[in-house]
Amino acid sequence: MKTSEIRQKFLSFFQERGHEIVPSSSLIPANDPTLLFTNAGMVQFKDVFTGKETRPYTSATSSQRCVRAGGKHNDLENVGYTARHHTFFEMLGNFSFGDYFKEDAIRYAWELLTKTYGLPAEKLWVTVYHEDDEAYAIWNEQIGVPAERIIRIGDKGGRYVSDNFWQMADTGPCGPCSEIFYDHGPDVWGGPPGSPDEDGDRYIEVWNLVFMQFDRDAEGNLNPLPKPCVDTGMGLERISAVLQHVHSNYEIDLFQHLIQAAARETHTQDLSNNSLKVIADHIRACAFMIVDGVIPSNEGRGYVLRRIVRRALRHGHKLGQNQAFFYRLVADLATHMGEAYPELIQQQSRIEQILKQEEERFSETLEHGMKILESALANLPKDGVLDGQTLFTLYDTYGFPVDLTADICREREVEVDLAGFDQAMQRQREMARASGKFKTAVADLKYDGVETQFEGYEQLTTAATVTALYVDGSAVEQINEGQEAIVVLDSTPFYAESGGQVGDTGVLQGATAAFTVQDTQKLLAQVFGHHGVVTQGNLKVGDSVQAQVDADHRQHTIRNHSATHLMHKALKIVLGDHVQQRGSLVDADKTRFDFAHDSALSIEQIAQVEAIVNQEILANQPVAAQLMSFDDAVSGGAMALFGEKYGDEVRVLDIGFSRELCGGTHVARTGDIGLFKIVSEGGVAAGVRRIEAITGENALAWVQKREATLQGAAASLRTQPEKLAERLMQLQTQLRELERERDQLKDKLAASAGQDLVSQAIELAGGVKLLVADLPAADPKSLRTTVDQLKDKLKSAVVLLATAKDDKISLVAGVTADINAKVKAGELIGMVAAQVGGKGGGRPDMAMGGGSDSAALPAALGSVQAWVESQL
Repeated sequence: MKTSEIRQKFLSFFQERGHEIVPSSSLIPANDPTLLFTNAGMVQFKDVFTGKETRPYTSATSSQRCVRAGGKHNDLENVGYTARHHTFFEMLGNFSFGDYFKEDAIRYAWELLTKTYGLPAEKLWVTVYHEDDEAYAIWNEQIGVPAERIIRIGDKGGRYVSDNFWQMADTGPCGPCSEIFYDHGPDVWGGPPGSPDEDGDRYIEVWNLVFMQFDRDAEGNLNPLPKPCVDTGMGLERISAVLQHVHSNYEIDLFQHLIQAAARETHTQDLSNNSLKVIADHIRACAFMIVDGVIPSNEGRGYVLRRIVRRALRHGHKLGQNQAFFYRLVADLATHMGEAYPELIQQQSRIEQILKQEEERFSETLEHGMKILESALANLPKDGVLDGQTLFTLYDTYGFPVDLTADICREREVEVDLAGFDQAMQRQREMARASGKFKTAVADLKYDGVETQFEGYEQLTTAATVTALYVDGSAVEQINEGQEAIVVLDSTPFYAESGGQVGDTGVLQGATAAFTVQDTQKLLAQVFGHHGVVTQGNLKVGDSVQAQVDADHRQHTIRNHSATHLMHKALKIVLGDHVQQRGSLVDADKTRFDFAHDSALSIEQIAQVEAIVNQEILANQPVAAQLMSFDDAVSGGAMALFGEKYGDEVRVLDIGFSRELCGGTHVARTGDIGLFKIVSEGGVAAGVRRIEAITGENALAWVQKREATLQGAAASLRTQPEKLAERLMQLQTQLRELERERDQLKDKLAASAGQDLVSQAIELAGGVKLLVADLPAADPKSLRTTVDQLKDKLKSAVVLLATAKDDKISLVAGVTADINAKVKAGELIGMVAAQVGGKGGGRPDMAMGGGSDSAALPAALGSVQAWVESQL
């Protein structure tokens, strides 16, 4: 049974039993700053399990793509050396949101494994939490699993601290779990779960059924949930290995195709080589991370991607492949996984381009790292040890793999301080944890009141009731004049920041109180928090207020937001369909839009985008929004934007020629945007560009300011604005002519000075002339011409000239052809430059160098005669 068939049978099995098939979410968790990457199937349902969000279905199934290569969940170092560790994997799961519980979850799992997949029942073992008598009884009495194959797993160091007791966090939903193991048979070493030999490979966990049964409070008490839930996870690669009768995940059909492709590109005959497994695993992780918007960089998710790419390239290097090869595997991946994930095919050329660029960058990094390593080894005393900090600097700063450093050192019979490297790595991790933790967007506020009804699409003023107040993260009943606070209302016209659009500002006016709203944020999916300060009186829970949005601020913001949609579509028209949003910020001043594209926009392309957007604005078409299912919206041509989280019912916005999913606020007609103008364009990361644009009065003011600048420049050059470019070209031509005349005069002055210098030469043995001179006022660029002239005049000579300005020393040496076999200009420059804190070199007849220690220059020049005489 192929891996693709196994995936489809799983989804179909649960769909036939009333489950909604939910597509895999992005590897970048939507609106979840606590995770670096999506690492389990339940991540996209986390808010459903905690009650912050509801869905139109009560049970679901999915095949979720996951990455465990950074942060708390990191399997990177084990990949290629174990049978089941991966950076990227797919997690099959079925979920119940209060619909069914243990009995059905266990029954479904057993039926799928033994009937649909046809696994022998006697090969399956199960574990339960040692206090979960209910699950034990279901397995034993209803399913018929013998008692000797049901293992109770106890606690480790405290109650509920167990491999078979799951919790989302220190508080909140939690409960026992039941794991299903497959027995590979006595030919494989290992014991059943819970035994001393459980780490062997005979008994392999294939499925985990989590029963969310309790809500753990701050005191550690477990309170029964009113609607218990089910969360399950089964690794697609693991179950494929079982069903395809192989012991290692890397032996399944999917990996065998990728391993063969890696062998083809690295010219490797031995398909069992671990490096091929690493490369096959890493191409999946890298490709899917790029699909979901991650770009190689030096921080965060981009740094994890860069590490994975470089690790793959290192293993290619171990196999003898020194040319770019990794990106060529994308086509093979798209062939074998493109049916399930068509985005691989749609973005294939982009993925290849980004990986190829990263490969080319790493080849340069490898060269830089080798230079640093060679220098460090050259300075080591005999029997010295390469210290851990140098190892870490090579690894962290230059991206030089520590195992490669160790290999080179072994060849030189030099020991390496791996313990010191580990300590430096740990210090870096501790610093990263201290300064780079993902921060939550709002305080962890406890709210159990009514949801906020958003009225801001239709009106800017609403009568509302205060349902909650918070000061410094704590709920209060009253806030007083001067206090900063968060106010929650039962209804509001204020838009809460989302989708790149900033939150509204304005005023909440009560009978005796006024509250200035400085920002609006979502506390929960449907609960809006109005952040601000009491400017008059006091405000209490239950008070009635008039909520008034700042109309001017909103109007400026929605112009920019609507223009962003038009610009997105225009960029696709001008640059191509590969353009995808990679982030945005829309406020009252501007729109800032990041998008996938690999080169700078030309002046002509920027002008095209502006023209297309302004044409849509001039058409003055009405803007329309409608609610529909997500599938209908996407099939109808609506663009789903990167990094956004969508429910099953979405808001589709039609504005001009653009159709996108968007919950933001917008103009009524395209003409309301006014003028659109791009004010900057540049790169923010490899493969990502950023545009900033302005609209309406801001755009008009910008154009008027530029016009005034143009008029002023034209007036200062005594020409008309339309002739300014022509006038500047004339001035540039005149300037180049003056510079040419200046250089000619410098050469004449240098020749004159050279004539004076001839008389300063001294004669050494054999009639060789030596001229060493410091020319403080000389132009460094003219020294070489002067040296050539002096060589011609002195016939058989060694010439060294120096000049210093602002602690920067320039050196030029020349040696005539009759003696440069003995006295080499490059060696002479190297000797002098080293004494003044610099370096240099060149040919035997001509060389250049420099330094920075002006105080040492006289002594350095004084050493030249003895050095030259020693060479003759």
